[in-house]
Amino acid sequence: MELLIATGIGVLTAAGIYLTLRLRSFPVVLGLALLSYAVNLFLFSTGRLVTGAPPILSKDAAAYTDPLPQALVLTAIVISFGMSALLVMLALGSYLEGRDDGVEGDGAEDAPEATSGEAR
Repeated sequence: MELLIATGIGVLTAAGIYLTLRLRSFPVVLGLALLSYAVNLFLFSTGRLVTGAPPILSKDAAAYTDPLPQALVLTAIVISFGMSALLVMLALGSYLEGRDDGVEGDGAEDAPEATSGEAR
């Protein structure tokens, strides 16, 4: 079970980083969403993967599940939803303003080219 969760976290993280490095705003939004899913899975798995155990210690329970990672994941879901909504609105505003959702390059092609006869 731990290997499956670790593999899932790794795949989500790799896909999220790959999409975040794209030159379009929509894949960046998707990449950040995948990264937030990976963080949620990681936080959830820190509370030990126990099935069938109650979330709160009771007198008749032999084992219990730690409720803190569950609360952290719920908080992270709310924060990532707000962050995704903000990023979508920023990407939409950028697209509507420039009619293109592409990200400019490193600035080398944006700078004016100097000719050999031109003095600075």
